Amino acid sequence: MIRELTLDELTAEGETLGRSLPPGTLLAFDGELGAGKTTFIQAIARGLGVAGPATSPTYALVHRYRGRRGPVFHLDCYRLRSPDEAADLDWEGLLAEGDAILVEWPERAGAWLPPPARRFRLHHVADPERRGLEAR
Repeated sequence: MIRELTLDELTAEGETLGRSLPPGTLLAFDGELGAGKTTFIQAIARGLGVAGPATSPTYALVHRYRGRRGPVFHLDCYRLRSPDEAADLDWEGLLAEGDAILVEWPERAGAWLPPPARRFRLHHVADPERRGLEAR
């Protein structure tokens, strides 16, 4: 089911989710460019205690932030040319060390992506001030 949320509601939901995640959780985020993935992830990171801005790691692939309980990793697989490039990401190390692993464009990592605890799909909707959020 797709829920339509204002950006403020999306942010509040992300912060609440971040505060409730158990350590070592991997979340995956799908959606078109500009659908709100990074906005939602920034809110989740704040809920995990990340003080500074969580910027999209499109060119670096991985950003590491200091969270309340430990590192929060934000991955953006958009620039992967093939799933085999995801083999170079230290998935086991990220899972062992990370308080949370937040992955944008997970389908581009193919079989290298460990099973996420939850998947979210963000959608553009008719009202440009709202986003569609689907938890799977």
